[in-house]
This record gives sequence, C-alpha cells and structure tokens, in this order.
Amino acid sequence: MRAEDSSLWNDPQEAQKLMRERQYLDDGVRAVRGLGQALEDNIGLIELGEEEGDAGVVAEAEAAIRSLAGETKARQIETMLSGEADANDTYLEVHAGAGGTESQDWASMLLRMYTRWAERRRFKVEVLEVHEGEEAGIKSATLLIKGHNAYGWLKTESGVHRLVRISPFDSNARRHTSFSSVWVYPVVDDSIQIDVSESDVRIDTYRSSGSGGQHVNTTDSAVRITHLATGIAVACQAERSQHKNRAKAWEMLRSRLYEEELKKREAAANATEAAKTDIGWGHQIRSYVLQPYQLVKDLRTGVESTSPSDVLDGDLDPFMEASLSQRIEGGAGQAIADID
Repeated sequence: MRAEDSSLWNDPQEAQKLMRERQYLDDGVRAVRGLGQALEDNIGLIELGEEEGDAGVVAEAEAAIRSLAGETKARQIETMLSGEADANDTYLEVHAGAGGTESQDWASMLLRMYTRWAERRRFKVEVLEVHEGEEAGIKSATLLIKGHNAYGWLKTESGVHRLVRISPFDSNARRHTSFSSVWVYPVVDDSIQIDVSESDVRIDTYRSSGSGGQHVNTTDSAVRITHLATGIAVACQAERSQHKNRAKAWEMLRSRLYEEELKKREAAANATEAAKTDIGWGHQIRSYVLQPYQLVKDLRTGVESTSPSDVLDGDLDPFMEASLSQRIEGGAGQAIADID
C-alpha cells in the first residue's frame, strides 16, 4: 500500500492528500457497514414486535428504516460524484442583486446558510473576501470550503436565489422580493494545469473592508485580478499580506477559468442539460417564501420544504440530492419530495 511506503512523506503535500483519501474511504466503508447492521437490527425489532404484538416497537423500527433509506440514498449519490473535479475543495461566491439593503441582507442570509451546511458536514470554511453593505448585509462574499466532494455536492447550487418576506427594513411592513446569486467553482489542484500570464490580466489593489484588525483596514492589502479576455474577476482580502492575497487570487482565477472549461465541455456533450444549468441573472433555481406562507421550492426538481428556518440553517441535503440525481440521470423525470 502506498500509505505504508516510507518514501511517501518525501512529498508532504501528496502524502497528506493520500491520507485524506484513505480516511475518506475508511469512513465510507464504516458507514456502509453501519447502515447494513442498523437495517438488520431494525428488521429484527420488527419481527420481535410482531411476535409480541407490540405495535409501538414495530412503528419505531419502521421509522428508523425509513431514515436509513434517506441516508443510503445520500451515500449512493456520493458514490456517483466522479466528475473531474467533484472531489475537490470549492469556492462559493454570493452576490447581492439589485434592491439595496433588502438584497444585501438576503445575500448575508445565504452566506450563513452555506456556512451552516458546510459545518454540518464538518467541512472547513474560510472567508476570503467580504464587501459589507452600507446599512446591513453584504454586497458580495467569497468562501473557500474544504472537504472531500465539496465541489461535487455544491456544484448545482449556482444560480439565482429568490426571497419573499415582510421586510424588516420597511416601516410599513410590506412584502418584498429580493434576489441574490450564488456561484460555485472548484479549487484547481496540482494535477490540473491552467496557464495564465500576467499580460492576460489586470491586477488592482485596494483597502480591505469589514472587520479584520487595524492593519487590514488601513493598508491596500486586498487584491482583485480581472481576466481581460473573459471579464472574469476574483478578489481576496483574507490575509494581512498583499503577497498572500495575490497568490490566493491567482488560485481563484485559475479555478474560475477551469470551471468555465468544464461548462463548455458539458455544453458540447449535452446542450439540453447545459441550458438547464446555465448561470444568469434570469435563471432562478430556488424560491424561499417566508410570507404569506412558509415554503422553499426548488424550481428545477420540484423538491419542497415547509420549514424555511431549517433550510436557512443549512438543511440543504434534500435539495442537493435531488438536483444531483437529476443531473446524473440526465434529467429523466422529476424528483419531487415534500419535506416536513
């Protein structure tokens, strides 16, 4: 086994990558075995409950099996995340739409939602860049989410997210509709070569905004890089050092260019699917309605939740599983499920 090769640690970065992969596989095997054992135990409980006429035991075991079915589906989908970059870490950007404070507050809610989702999966989250709103919320932000299959799980979240609620900023308590967009693209590892020269880009430095200490707020340490040919722009202000922010921004730019290439390949392979997953301001993927009723609905798959508070606290797996299933299956049929 490579993990037992004494020369492996001559390359610490490669060794760490291999050990993370090994740990992921070990966890997967344990999880599958655990599901099998739990299923066997609950089947035994059902048989015992039926023999003794204990309807409560039978009902409890049946509920446990239904829960196991959901976990099994999630595991099954995860095994299908075999795309070129699915296993990679990912960047996630949130941008407020037109509408000032309303949309900026909605953007901050989305940022928290994805942070909570990542924390539930024990992924590591780093805030790379935040532009605060004038009164509340954020204009934009970029997260780096680290974890196995982080990009694979999040890649279908790119698009426009719509919020309907009674505005906390409206003294007349009127209902408002707000829009914010989410953009997800993979971290490019060393196995993927993206060639970009300094002559292909424009590099700007500026003063960081938001919290971060006296040094961050009083020096031009933040860096924005714009790719001239495509207009793609990335920014980083997470580090105190302009040099470190520049290096991170270069990584982000290469990742964005790689994600663009992945989209081109997908479009060439399946024009219908590409149209479905195209990212644009008019392409809403999900609505979050808080007033006059409570409902979150994915407009691509039909999956719904009547508990927006849970969804906004990071309970996104049912939506991700449905959209991933739809993409994996080529969009055959709609996955429609109600979540209590």
